[in-house]
Amino acid sequence: MRRLLRSLRRIALVALLAVLLWAAGLAWFVAGSLMLRPDNSAKTDAIVVLTGGRLRLEAGLELLAAGKGSKLFVSGVNQQVEREELLRPYAPLPDRVRCCIVLGREADNTFGNARESAAWMREEGYRSLRLVTSWYHIPRSLLEFERALPGARIVAHPVFAQHLDAERLWGWHGAILVVLEEYHKYLATWARPLVDAVLPSSKRPTTRTARRGIPQMRRA
Repeated sequence: MRRLLRSLRRIALVALLAVLLWAAGLAWFVAGSLMLRPDNSAKTDAIVVLTGGRLRLEAGLELLAAGKGSKLFVSGVNQQVEREELLRPYAPLPDRVRCCIVLGREADNTFGNARESAAWMREEGYRSLRLVTSWYHIPRSLLEFERALPGARIVAHPVFAQHLDAERLWGWHGAILVVLEEYHKYLATWARPLVDAVLPSSKRPTTRTARRGIPQMRRA
């Protein structure tokens, strides 16, 4: 009986330690993401926008118009959405902006975004980019892009929605669920090399299947 109690105490201690580590990691994740601020003075070869959240494309277009990059690459655009349909909410765009927008249609997740963008960057001969995505998505996106583009200069540009929606931690309960989900995805992304080392034969597709809907509203 005493052995059983000691075993239960050890299990409880390990479980408590795991919960504390998880909570500390979550606090670090949220605080670090919220404290990120874009470096508006930096200029990069390209601007990369990841579809999936409010105001991302709008922010990318503003950066392109301000001359913060030579071209704007929008990664993860739905294959069924035409260029004009995508840009219609932001019209009229100056010709110097409209001519420099490139759409990527192969990525279906952040892993695919990084590899799709990396392939385009190599084709263009670019070595630096400004990464535009929602604030809570920045840590995982940076991790994927740094792995896909080793040696490249990546400037994080977090986007903060200004209205009550799922991109605000202090909004309705759905916002908290979004952040928790993203935190768990970040942990999985961080641990993926360890899993690959154990299961090297595992494959991850980088292409996407055609879907319907407006790409900006896709969850990353």
